[in-house]
Amino acid sequence: MDSIVLFSIIILVAATLQTSTGFGFSIMATPFLLLIFEPREAIQINLIASLVISCALIAKVRNDIEIGILKRFISGSLAGLPVGITIFLIMDMTLLKLSISILILLLTMLLILNFRINQTSKRDFSIGAFSGALTTSIGMPGPPILLYFSGTNASKEKLRGTTLAFYLFIYLISLLVQIMFAGTTVEIWQTSAMALPLVVSGLILGQLIFKHINQQIFRFITYLLLVFTGFYLLLQQL
Repeated sequence: MDSIVLFSIIILVAATLQTSTGFGFSIMATPFLLLIFEPREAIQINLIASLVISCALIAKVRNDIEIGILKRFISGSLAGLPVGITIFLIMDMTLLKLSISILILLLTMLLILNFRINQTSKRDFSIGAFSGALTTSIGMPGPPILLYFSGTNASKEKLRGTTLAFYLFIYLISLLVQIMFAGTTVEIWQTSAMALPLVVSGLILGQLIFKHINQQIFRFITYLLLVFTGFYLLLQQL
């Protein structure tokens, strides 16, 4: 019963964040789902739920999508996806998560100290590759794109629209790669189906929240989620 309650809270909060910000689901859900499920189950449930959210919202955010950046993200991710699944299959997850947590915390600190970078085509491609690798390895494509857009001072509309469009592609491909190389189970799909009513509730709540948050609050939420993710992954491995 405790696991069911925890699972319900995780999915509802993460779906609300994903809808209102465009990036919250994997960052919030994956660390906590790993408390309940094995890595394969947690990652695939995350991918399925995130894919549903992206499909539900894509028509609404289509005018906010930066098509050029999106294409380069996708091209880069195709290079990163096989790297990620290789890491998932052969690398020690503790070492991987520890390295990622330290990197996220260091980069977030730079952003808080007002470090900014210019958006370029090569950086778009590199961020897409990094995101693709993280998706198939730990189910979290969000941190690289979130850090990148925050560093370039992207508007909340551009960030949400472009990331949701990218996730629609990356989650689908990553789920297929996970199933092909790591396998899947009936329980994973049954659990994902149980989460759908909570995902729908999160979609409704997230849309309401998005209308009432300004750019400053949006950036604060961004930094908060990044710091949370970095510290959580770090403490989990120590």
